Amino acid sequence: MNRIDRIAAILIQLQSRRIVKAQDIADRFSISLRTVYRDVNTLHEAGVPLIGEPGTGYSLGHGYRLPPVMFTMEEATAFLTAEKLIEKLSDKKTFTHYQSALFKIKATLRSTDKDYIENLEEHILVMDNPWLPPAKQEESYTQQLLNSIAEQKVVQLHYAAVNSDKPTLRQAEPLGIFFMTGNWYLIAYCLLRKDYRNFRIDRIRQLQNTNIAFQQKHPSLKAYLNSVVKKESELHKVVLLVKKETVKYMGNQKYYSGYVTERDLGDKVEMTFLTAHPEGFVRWYMMIGDVAEILSPQSIKTKAKELATLISKKLK
Repeated sequence: MNRIDRIAAILIQLQSRRIVKAQDIADRFSISLRTVYRDVNTLHEAGVPLIGEPGTGYSLGHGYRLPPVMFTMEEATAFLTAEKLIEKLSDKKTFTHYQSALFKIKATLRSTDKDYIENLEEHILVMDNPWLPPAKQEESYTQQLLNSIAEQKVVQLHYAAVNSDKPTLRQAEPLGIFFMTGNWYLIAYCLLRKDYRNFRIDRIRQLQNTNIAFQQKHPSLKAYLNSVVKKESELHKVVLLVKKETVKYMGNQKYYSGYVTERDLGDKVEMTFLTAHPEGFVRWYMMIGDVAEILSPQSIKTKAKELATLISKKLK
């Protein structure tokens, strides 16, 4: 990106948030902080009313707004692609809001660009996995939870846990939501348990926003999840010797099992894994046990032998 385009993009970024940190600008464009300062100074000299707060960031003067932004074809295509993902991975209300926003974006395009997007729309699909249950499309409480997070207000919810016959009433301070393995999850500080808890959003039976302000100061969602991973992940190193001709058939499964590196040994490959769940690793290994040998550790070998013995008894 040339300097003129970058400065224009920085101006748009400054309008997108109340305060933008210099480091955020540097990270976005892969430039140094010194370059950021020069670009921001160029905007200031051009008459843009910038307010710089040392250690905090930059903001635009009150009332300053850019004229309507025209989207490029590549940006509009990216929005269209995202629409297909949101339709499959979010609830109906969120998708409806996104679709409404996308209509506004399309309205800014030139006639030829609108035709381009319309023709392309039928050639992008996000398919359901035929071996998994279809994605749930019913209404969820995602938008209410996001409102609670933004306003820092407690929510009251009836939650049906896996091991419970009936929903329990909880009051919680939502920290954030995330998507993983086909479901949306909520991390919240549960006022009943006095600790952070993980709730699957589709198991929330009722939810009500309250006017009760948060009593706790919470970390960011990313910081919290990183701390959980660090706390719970005592990693175990496992080394396998696998027939080279079968390695390509492992696909992404090897990454789910903690794949780190491999070493070519001719007709075989030495593969190293780091796993936090030895029991789960052994059960995955049983699927490739006829073409893979456990070199280390001995504890994994022992678990595999025990599991193989149990399976063998059941096949008699």
